[in-house]
This record gives sequence, C-alpha cells and structure tokens, in this order.
Amino acid sequence: MTNNDILKKLRVALMLRDDEIVDILKLVDFKISKAELGAFFRKEDHPNYMECGDQILRNFLNALVIHFRGTKENPKNPKAELANIKKGPKAKKGYDPDFKAKQEKKVDKNVIHGNYKNKKKS
Repeated sequence: MTNNDILKKLRVALMLRDDEIVDILKLVDFKISKAELGAFFRKEDHPNYMECGDQILRNFLNALVIHFRGTKENPKNPKAELANIKKGPKAKKGYDPDFKAKQEKKVDKNVIHGNYKNKKKS
C-alpha cells in the first residue's frame, strides 16, 4: 500500500474535502496548494499524478492529531470531534434536510407543458 493509498483512504474515511486537508496541514505549518494535493489523488497512469512522499504523509498525520485532540494549551475532546464526522453532511453549516420538500411546494403543478418550437421531431 502506497502513501497515496493511505492518504486517499483517510480522506474518504474522515469525509475531508481538499480545502479542509489544506487547512489541516496548516496546523503544522506545512503549506500545500489544492492542485498539488489533487495530484496525489489521481490514478497512477495520469500525466499529473504525483507520488506522496513520507514527509507529506507524516505532516498530515501529525496535523490530524492536532485537529482532533487540539494542543496542550487548547485541548479538544476527540470523541466530540469524531461524532461531528459521523453525523455527515447534516452537521455542516447551511445544510437543510427539508430543502427538497420546500422546493417541491414552490412548483406550480397547474402549468401545462406544451410543445417546444426548436425541438427536433423524431
């Protein structure tokens, strides 16, 4: 298993987006762009594929520890942090579980759809 595979699996398991990974890496003063990060998630035969080095994976794992546990000065409860992940997209800001139902109420069901002028006849 390569470092790229480990990074991909952690990304999926923790439901992290590229910008979140960049922010997590900033916790250990490791700067990386989203484009560089995207190269790690490509297939090996892709021309822009880049191998994830030990230093990058090591920094990411150290940053994950800080992200979940916090620092000595500002500790966090890891169980609470992991519980936020398990909640999934509902825990994210701006998520409305009733959005689809609200949109369906706004649709006027009395409108009759007619023929379109530019539609090709088959």
